[in-house]
Amino acid sequence: MDAIYTAAATAGGRDGRAVSSDGHLDLPLAFPPALGGDGAGTNPEQLFAAGYAACFASALGAVGRSTRTDTKDTRVTAEVSIGKDTDGGFGLAVTLRVELPAHLRDETGRALVEQAHAYCPYSKAVRGNIPVELVVA
Repeated sequence: MDAIYTAAATAGGRDGRAVSSDGHLDLPLAFPPALGGDGAGTNPEQLFAAGYAACFASALGAVGRSTRTDTKDTRVTAEVSIGKDTDGGFGLAVTLRVELPAHLRDETGRALVEQAHAYCPYSKAVRGNIPVELVVA
């Protein structure tokens, strides 16, 4: 791959801060209450969810443009879950909830979502590594 852009951020763990190299991202990090923390900051799952939702929505827009289909009122919510896996560690799972505009709530819309899932860099990165469920509404 020939890189077009590279983002860099530094963190010291789940408690502390996450800071991007350009300073635009500078967030406190904390364990969520479900993992024994106080929830006084964001966490890696929220950051991943935000990035995946934004990337997937953009991928859907690109697929829509390539087929001359208006997708501008689409909203994507990524739900990133963390839990114990079978190896005694932790694993992730993702549900992508794609809310399509009324004119795409049919087979055409579902096909566009499937194409976006094949196109999206986040979807490609996790494919075969974590389960991703697509929910289209």
